[in-house]
Amino acid sequence: MKIVRLLTYYLLGMVSIFCVSVFPQYFSTRGTPDSTGYFEQLLAFGRDLFKAESWIYKFERSQAGGAPMMEIMGPAFIYSMQILLGALLAGFSFALLLALASAFLPKLLLSPIKKLLDVLESVPDLILASVLQVLSIVIFKSFGVDLFKVASFTEKAYFAPIVTLAILPLVSMFKILLLMIEEEFLKVYVTFVKSKGIDKLNILIRHVLKNIMPLSFHHIKIIIWGTLSSQFIIERVFNVHGLTFYLLDNFQPITIFVTLGLIFTPFYFLFQLVDLWLKVDHPLFYEKRRSSWRHMLRVGNIAEETKRFFENLLFTFQSINPKKVSPIRPFINVLLTLGRHMKNWKFALGALFFIVTISYSIIYSVTTDNHVDQVRLYYADDGATLISAMPHAPTKPFFFGSDKLGFSLFDQLVIGAKYTLIFAMLIALLRVLGGLLFGVIYAFHLSPRTQQWLAKLIDSIHFLPLSLVAYILLAPILMPAFTGFGYEFTYTFTERILLEMFILTILVVPLTTVLLGSEIKRVLDYEFIASARVLGGSRFHLFWRHIFPHIGARLTILLGTQFIQVLLIFIHLGIFKFFFGGTKLSFDPMGGDPPMSITHEWSGLIGELGRTTIASGRYWYLWILAAFMLAIFAMQLIIQGVKEVQQVKVGVLYKAPKPRKQKANVKANEVPSYQLTKDSFKPVDPEFYQSPEPDSNRKTEIDVKPTFKGRIERLM
Repeated sequence: MKIVRLLTYYLLGMVSIFCVSVFPQYFSTRGTPDSTGYFEQLLAFGRDLFKAESWIYKFERSQAGGAPMMEIMGPAFIYSMQILLGALLAGFSFALLLALASAFLPKLLLSPIKKLLDVLESVPDLILASVLQVLSIVIFKSFGVDLFKVASFTEKAYFAPIVTLAILPLVSMFKILLLMIEEEFLKVYVTFVKSKGIDKLNILIRHVLKNIMPLSFHHIKIIIWGTLSSQFIIERVFNVHGLTFYLLDNFQPITIFVTLGLIFTPFYFLFQLVDLWLKVDHPLFYEKRRSSWRHMLRVGNIAEETKRFFENLLFTFQSINPKKVSPIRPFINVLLTLGRHMKNWKFALGALFFIVTISYSIIYSVTTDNHVDQVRLYYADDGATLISAMPHAPTKPFFFGSDKLGFSLFDQLVIGAKYTLIFAMLIALLRVLGGLLFGVIYAFHLSPRTQQWLAKLIDSIHFLPLSLVAYILLAPILMPAFTGFGYEFTYTFTERILLEMFILTILVVPLTTVLLGSEIKRVLDYEFIASARVLGGSRFHLFWRHIFPHIGARLTILLGTQFIQVLLIFIHLGIFKFFFGGTKLSFDPMGGDPPMSITHEWSGLIGELGRTTIASGRYWYLWILAAFMLAIFAMQLIIQGVKEVQQVKVGVLYKAPKPRKQKANVKANEVPSYQLTKDSFKPVDPEFYQSPEPDSNRKTEIDVKPTFKGRIERLM
């Protein structure tokens, strides 16, 4: 039965890949006179899969004819997997060794190591690749040794892409193992083993590692998912002729289907088999009968489950009392929560970065009408001496330098800040809200067996590179089509923004749904939830009054991580000239301008980066990546601030109150002298100590000063 279930999930994953492969062709042909519908193209592609002539790889860019599909994609897949597996093996091995060595370090040294890991996690993969390229150029100019060779058709490069790609799993896995080892050493059995006289090394290897390895399996899947997206960019930067190169050379549905299928298949079976090995369960007899395929496929059971689902959903909506739901209360609670978190300096510093940056960008755009200074040739004061030509280096005529066309980099960064940060935050917010909405349905209205089936199906998304799927879906939307006399967009500016936001949101909503649904299920297992149900609390009451306050901090942390992920996708798409809102291409047979962003958002400047740019000494282009890095680091400060506030709230951390400064009437170095006289004492009435007789007719009045929150609640 498990083998049948395994194959069923695999076939469903391949069906999803099959449906995604047709989207670029559908979007690119939409609006043309001979265009067909999506399902018609899907059926036509399905029929072509069974024809031998469809499995031909055509070299569209080189015009070299064609070759059998697997003769081209097979070696490319092996080359890409060699780089990926080498990077994962190197990263995980070094992470394990560093974690074992860190277990013997004093706590005084572990704190700066953790802070360093937080900083390294905020560095995008493109910055790492650029820094390594700069390092290789400096070493080559100084010693004549080329460390990082770029691949070509005749020579393959391994060292540079493997080293660059291994940094992400190294940092992430090292941080996870470090935290898990610390948590494991606090358990009771470790104290018991220490009392037996076993040294720390044997405890670490024989007990701690065996217990944390199964727990780290889920983290490994997420790390590999991020590494797959990074490989999509690393292959482009180092000119690796792997799957990415041949996918871009022949961007057809059959090539997309083969590429995603080759990536999905090995990782799916590997992780599913490991998951089955780690989770060996023995269900009871009645559970075996209910889980049989005959029981599951009965029409009556399916109809009954569907009817029960909609009845529960309708009952939940009917239990909502509009009179008790105040439209003002959520905003007041958000403001009060924000005020409490602003007392944490990390949260305040990160929030101020976004507030100041976005506000300055909006004010600059309104006052200057998005003006960008441009200087093609920079002359001295005499007007005859040429000082520099475009691109201009810092600090003259522009402090941060200019691009290839002489436009100020700082002006473009300021104008594009509002588009980059606001829309990245909106996409992250839609991912979290969508996951929360469907997570409530997942936790409250689906049976445990359906939840398990859905979680297994959605877990397959971890084996598809998110940046690669986003590239496939956004290619016909963001790039204009050549019409013979120029380039024209198929969609309007508003449609392009809405479609990009929708695609980048819907790709991750299934993952956030399962994540938040599992978090809601965890809270539902608490004892106070059972008490609330006994007292007659509806599902809406349970969620709004009990569950939502518990997962509120988790939602904020998830919002921050999704914001960082959206920025990384912007960087990856910018490498391929896919800019937010659309890419502007110029039609000039004599040589037009390079691709430009319509909105001047930050990923539009990423295209200026490259090996030739860094090799020519234009290091000021790294300011573009520095802006992304500052935004990511500011969001990490917000996440860390939220975690610290939660830890103080539950008692994990203790925040000592600051001592109040008392005003002294004497000088600092002067000791007051006291003299006792008769006037120092005052007689007291003896009746003062006698308690008054109780009066049953008199009511005791307590003067309670209402708080600000209490006044607001009275108004509501």
